[in-house]
Amino acid sequence: MAAKKSWRQKIDSAPEPHVDRVAKDFGGGKAGERMFIASPKLVRDYVSSIPRGATREVLDMRREFATQNAADVTCPITSSIFLRIVSEAVIEEISAGARADEVTPFWRLVAPGGPVAAKLSCGKNFIAGMRARETAA
Repeated sequence: MAAKKSWRQKIDSAPEPHVDRVAKDFGGGKAGERMFIASPKLVRDYVSSIPRGATREVLDMRREFATQNAADVTCPITSSIFLRIVSEAVIEEISAGARADEVTPFWRLVAPGGPVAAKLSCGKNFIAGMRARETAA
């Protein structure tokens, strides 16, 4: 049996972003519309661009991706999966000794009470604490 991939390996091995036609109504897209499928690397870059002390909503990211890629919508499912992959990779880095200012600040996009936070190994209190730490500084 193959060894389980690390979260970092999942980022590095993911397919490139692309646009597909929606076959049926799905994820806010109507049949025939163009749906952008991001990538973990693209989500990581988006999160890295959020200024210290600021936060964004996943919906904001999805709208920006759709606009930037001439699509009608961005897939909500893969966006959340990719955000989790990026977040867990950061948690691995912090567990290995990286400082918060050396990693992708996923807490700027992951809401403490949101569905992605509920799945993360760090817990919602970590995210809330990192947000508070940045706004207090």
